[in-house]
Amino acid sequence: MDVCLFCCTVSLLLSATAVSLDSGDDGWSMKVQAEVRGIEGYPAVLPCTFSHPLHSQHSSLQVSWRLGHVVVFSCTSRPGASACEPGPQQDQRYRLEGNPRQHDLSLRINSAALQDSGRYYCRAEVAGREHVSFEDKMGTRLRVEAPPHILSVSVQGSQQTGFQALCQVQGSPPPDVQWLGPDELLQEAQPGALVQDSSHFHTVSQLTDVEPGQQYSCSASNPLGRDRAALYVLHPQPMPHPTTPPVVLLLLLLVSLGAKGLLLVGVGGAILRRR
Repeated sequence: MDVCLFCCTVSLLLSATAVSLDSGDDGWSMKVQAEVRGIEGYPAVLPCTFSHPLHSQHSSLQVSWRLGHVVVFSCTSRPGASACEPGPQQDQRYRLEGNPRQHDLSLRINSAALQDSGRYYCRAEVAGREHVSFEDKMGTRLRVEAPPHILSVSVQGSQQTGFQALCQVQGSPPPDVQWLGPDELLQEAQPGALVQDSSHFHTVSQLTDVEPGQQYSCSASNPLGRDRAALYVLHPQPMPHPTTPPVVLLLLLLVSLGAKGLLLVGVGGAILRRR
């Protein structure tokens, strides 16, 4: 898997520049970024600033962030305290990047993962004689991206129905998947050959008419990098006992980051039954 050099930049530098400003009739004003682009494994920062005429250094402030309907972070900023105190069960991947006393509620997510993608909402509550709260209604969309990673390659089917090769890939943006033979491109990622599972950022590509005794390679690429895995299918070998199904051995040659490795899936790994 070859990762582009610019992937080493912090996701904050890759963030979109669009800004959403939300204000209310009671004097609240909150400014967030419409979209933030992050890279898997690196921190992502979601900017959020606010102002309110009733907020003073003598007021307690409750800060919370939610992903969709789920609260992922909350903390309390008390008068005189130097930091916003999170709850005892708070996930340590989340922390407040900004200082609430300076009207900055920006959230930092360490080691961002593809599953962190979604729309986040910033909320502030000011305690006092007049308890007031405000939440950004537009939200900030976090889009975490990752280079392709081939999760598995396998063969299914039978001699009667024919064999198909499957290649399961994870990555964002959705990788471009191609199948290659020893000397040529066999099949590109066609709409009919791909099954998308956007909730888990998985792409499954299927190659039909796979022949025993041949080697096939699955190649996946997107703007952040590429990954490749090779599959060699041996001819089914008849077993001495007539009721025992033939066995196909799969040799998976995994190529990642320029390093080559060999994985043998034995008798228990892939058994194709004769129908």
